[in-house]
Amino acid sequence: MPLKLYYAPGACSFVPHSMLEQAGATFEPVPIKLHKGEQYGDDYKALNPRSQVPVLVADGQVITQLVAIVSYIDAAFPEAGFIPKDALARARFYEALAWMNNTVHPAFTHIFMPHKFSDNEAAQAEMKRFGVASYRHLLAELQTMVRRTRAAGSDWLGGVHPGPLDAYALTLLRWGSIAGINPEDYPELWAQVQRTAQVPGMARAVEREKLQLNLYRPAAD
Repeated sequence: MPLKLYYAPGACSFVPHSMLEQAGATFEPVPIKLHKGEQYGDDYKALNPRSQVPVLVADGQVITQLVAIVSYIDAAFPEAGFIPKDALARARFYEALAWMNNTVHPAFTHIFMPHKFSDNEAAQAEMKRFGVASYRHLLAELQTMVRRTRAAGSDWLGGVHPGPLDAYALTLLRWGSIAGINPEDYPELWAQVQRTAQVPGMARAVEREKLQLNLYRPAAD
């Protein structure tokens, strides 16, 4: 039974989407239009009652949550070398992935969807203002990760091969541009993202999702 990936263009589902492309996997990509509320439809909620992407269906089994899906794809395609085999390097990989998923990602959610956390408009506006400032610091931390990786002699955040961490970094910086943060303020991170987007498998996912890496627009005077 082929793999089926439910993804939303521009969402964190870009991470497994790009992994499957890089691995040369045979899979069915199923786009979910979040802006149209398709994630709340009965058919999709039957797959994932939390109405989140991504969802991976493998051998008829439904897998949710990004970290679990990344782990599954790595195990299914070990030749791709997405996650290091060395115990410490593997721990460092998951350390970075978990931070991106449970800290940086939710920080953007507070900017982009403050209504999920408060129904008070003034509170939402303050949440967005504070969130953008906090997100800038998180992107700076992500850029430091890039610097350390390069200083250690590696081109990619997860080790020898481009993979999930690089795809997530691309996603998170792109989100920053949506929030009004100029990617060029983080030159090393921005360069890493542009290199990542040129990797053949990554590029195919970028093309399918029709992603523009930089959505920053300067404020009008």
